[in-house]
Amino acid sequence: MSLHPAKTVTAALAALACLLVPAIVAAPSQAVPQVGRDPAVITEWNAIASRTISTENATPVPASPLFFAFTSIAMHDAVAAIEGDFEPYLEQPRAHAHASPDVAAATAAHRVLRHYFPASAGNLDADYAAFLADVPNGVGKVHGTRVGLAAADALIALRADDDFTTVHPIEVEPGIGVWEPTPPGFAPMAVSWLGFVTPFVLDSPTSIPLPGPDPVDSAEYAVDYEEVQAKGSLTGSTRTDDETATALFWSTPAGPVVQYNAAMRTETAERGLDISQTARAFALLDTSISDANISCWYAKWSYAYWRPVTAIRVADDGNPATQTDATWTPLAVTPPYPDYTSGHACVSGSASGVFGHLFGADTIDIDVPSTVQGRPDRHFATSDALDTETMNARIWLGLHYRQAMTDGNMLGHAAAEAVISSTFTPLD
Repeated sequence: MSLHPAKTVTAALAALACLLVPAIVAAPSQAVPQVGRDPAVITEWNAIASRTISTENATPVPASPLFFAFTSIAMHDAVAAIEGDFEPYLEQPRAHAHASPDVAAATAAHRVLRHYFPASAGNLDADYAAFLADVPNGVGKVHGTRVGLAAADALIALRADDDFTTVHPIEVEPGIGVWEPTPPGFAPMAVSWLGFVTPFVLDSPTSIPLPGPDPVDSAEYAVDYEEVQAKGSLTGSTRTDDETATALFWSTPAGPVVQYNAAMRTETAERGLDISQTARAFALLDTSISDANISCWYAKWSYAYWRPVTAIRVADDGNPATQTDATWTPLAVTPPYPDYTSGHACVSGSASGVFGHLFGADTIDIDVPSTVQGRPDRHFATSDALDTETMNARIWLGLHYRQAMTDGNMLGHAAAEAVISSTFTPLD
């Protein structure tokens, strides 16, 4: 797969950033520069991003990775411009020697989130003011703010042509094996624009080749059909109680992106990562997830493969090995977009790949929290364990065929490998 080079921040943009330093920042007043390098600023603003993106603005779950990535990349680049430990995504103006990395990170996150979510400006401004109130006035604060603004504005300028509104109707002819709106809402494909957004690192949404779903008349399809029909039914299922609990854990309304970012907040803090390492960890996670999900959504749109709830209720699919059931209902309500590939699998595969890179695939030892009150966290010792459970869970919910899960997980891992190998790399 081919990768695009990072873009260059222009001198004009850097000059503009300097003019936009908030009035709240006072001129240097101390002989000894105060330079903050607290990695907690990254996790705190990641939590603010989660609140802003998912809670306050109810961003559709498939689209949320983009805005996590915008925030994480801006914070990473702001820190990298000062600390110089890792390659920035976008080339940055040379930072002042005493610029504060934590001020830069907070400023970048605030600027990006305020740009994309103006309805949350009041809360974001309050968060930012509270942060700055604890930062001593001085060159660290002044120049950290300038660096953060430059990093954020560069990213915003780069993504100015992103189209988050255009509807792309599915162009596949209706028929057996073709997706159609599913009960109970029978809504058209949600966020159909996502597959047409420019990836961050991948050259295009089709850079990672996919085999495509099994033909409906194939023996492989019949095996997957039988599995989801038996395991994914709301009633009369062959699931165990533990399998049902697992499936429901991975069906929270906020989606897995919120869960994986929360897990990363815990892991970076508990493992003692410094501010550069923490910023990079989130940049890797959210960029990988975004590129995987963009690719996934293009696959959904282009293959337009039908969901189990449609297929199992069809009177005749042309496959003698499948048994129809006109009353079959999945454990969870089927979301309004095609089966192949699974978005959850793409997100989980990319997250698993990043956790494995950072902490060791056989030793990730992460806890993924539930977003449902009272439901316990789930622990994963290895990347394989995370991959296996998340793939099974969507089948047990009655939402996907196995191939949508395995190919989606593969796509996620491939996207993570592309990001890890070429972006946010260590500098000597």
